[in-house]
Amino acid sequence: MADKIVVRFAPSPSGYLHIGGARTAIFNWLFARQNNGTFILRIEDTDAERSSEASIQGIIDGLQWLNLNWDQGPYFQSRFVDRHLAAARQMVATGQAYPCFCSKAELDRKRQAARNAKATYRYDGTCRALPPDEAAAKQAAGVARTIRLKIPRGGGAVQFEDRVCGRVVKRHADLEDFVIVRSNGKPLYVLSNAVDDIRDQVTHVIRGQDGLANTPKQILIYQALGAPLPVFAHMSLTLDPQKAKISKRRHGEQVAIHYYRQHGFLPWAMVNFLVLLGWATSDNREIFTPAELTAVFSLNGISRANSVFNLKQDDPKHFTDPKLLKINAHYIRSMSLDELLPLVAAQLKTAGLWRDAFDAQQRDWALQVINLIRGRYQVLTDFVTFGRAYFSEKFAVDPEAVAKHLTPYSALSEYLPALADELETLAAYDASSLEQTLRQAAKKWELKLGQLVNAMRTVLTGQAVGPEFLEMLIVLGQKRVVARLRNYS
Repeated sequence: MADKIVVRFAPSPSGYLHIGGARTAIFNWLFARQNNGTFILRIEDTDAERSSEASIQGIIDGLQWLNLNWDQGPYFQSRFVDRHLAAARQMVATGQAYPCFCSKAELDRKRQAARNAKATYRYDGTCRALPPDEAAAKQAAGVARTIRLKIPRGGGAVQFEDRVCGRVVKRHADLEDFVIVRSNGKPLYVLSNAVDDIRDQVTHVIRGQDGLANTPKQILIYQALGAPLPVFAHMSLTLDPQKAKISKRRHGEQVAIHYYRQHGFLPWAMVNFLVLLGWATSDNREIFTPAELTAVFSLNGISRANSVFNLKQDDPKHFTDPKLLKINAHYIRSMSLDELLPLVAAQLKTAGLWRDAFDAQQRDWALQVINLIRGRYQVLTDFVTFGRAYFSEKFAVDPEAVAKHLTPYSALSEYLPALADELETLAAYDASSLEQTLRQAAKKWELKLGQLVNAMRTVLTGQAVGPEFLEMLIVLGQKRVVARLRNYS
């Protein structure tokens, strides 16, 4: 094998980049970065009916959003079909493969006979020993043919050491002479994938366990072409809570990377979370910077057991895996305000709540607001939904908060406008003056301070919970607080 580590992410462009595909890309990217290797992006687009330009762009956009920068590519498998077919012809010429003229009807009859006998069907090698002159005559007559790889006979097995699954053995007797080129002249995936990996000098094939079944066949192709074998590492699969494999067809957009981008997740939080699906350090650490994760990542840390992505399709308030929300919230709370501001501004701008032409004073106020409210938020869209009251006079009011903190106290329609008058006359609108005024008002109206605070919070922000109350009043500003309390009735 070459000294330099070379890995590839080779998605099929039949849909968007989803959770499982992104996880595979992350593991390859991390392994390359840790070893100062090469990360190749290869689009396996030979299935023209299922591939689309929109899907290709979606994959590229998803990888770029996750900041998984590749070193080579994107290469497109469809542009190398001639090489795939040339490899097949080479194997025929060296006796490692042969043309098969068996018709579909003939093969179907043999399959049905095997089913009737309750036996496993394997191609019986009818054309394996076809005399050359007979094969040439059939070809000259235009008889449709496939190309099959010859499986070694007389015992033996394909054996390899998988970095995740351990020792894998597949007996030759359990394999049939499999097709590598269809009767329409198009190469099959098992051939194209192996030939592309040989061409790109891939040293490590890191992919999901659903690719494990093809590996013995691909190893036979490597051997038939006289190419060195890469190291294989077949990652555990990602399942939903019902233990079904995560898939585009079954789960829809909720497993798409662009879904999480649209719902306010941070790119590195997504990477941090996805790498924890089926991988762990010895101390089960969960939060990593890019440099830290690159340093500690190891193929040895990949679990053989499948991981579970806890979709919450029936819970709109917690619509995805709780751990993902927790990690994303951590980064929202801990990242610098200068990094967070443009991300929040983009969300607010989309909602029509942000002006690009903020002066320095307004920018400082925005930073103050964001710093105050980010402690309770899990995703960037929370700044629009739950934080709307800080940026607009049009905000939703939680009916549960109204029922609990306003409805039971009818006198508040008199008290709150009166409190607005007092707050308007404060010479110093600061924490000390505000606290003193509120305590005096609660005592005068025979309310508990908490009752008054909760009622004010509901009127001022539409919610029953929020950041530290006095800081909230200061950030909202005297004029806005007075106006909102005065308008309550």
